[in-house]
Amino acid sequence: QVQLMESGGGLVQAGGSLTLSCVVSGNIFSINTMGWYRQAPGKQRELVAQIIGGGSLNYADSVKGRFTISRDNPKNTFYLQMSSLKPEDTAVYYCNALMVVPYPHNVWGQGTQVTVSS
Repeated sequence: QVQLMESGGGLVQAGGSLTLSCVVSGNIFSINTMGWYRQAPGKQRELVAQIIGGGSLNYADSVKGRFTISRDNPKNTFYLQMSSLKPEDTAVYYCNALMVVPYPHNVWGQGTQVTVSS
């Protein structure tokens, strides 16, 4: 099994930057896709960014040009660099792993709060 642990959330002013980290432990070779999702109060969880299979990247339109997803394989860590933050980016951010073994399923981290003040 795989475990995910996020860190790096906090309070930042609009226009500021923040970097989230997600440390991956366990059977990392069974992971197909790594990603970041977020959930704002009263809203559904939504995709923010993901690294798919061989390395292609996918971003939500709302964060394109402002957020960057990356990974550090030797450290088993992936990141979400966020810049030009807006109050509407305020949410709990979750890292996610789409597993393919023993069957397709999602693994989630515990979440980290990001609050952007205006």
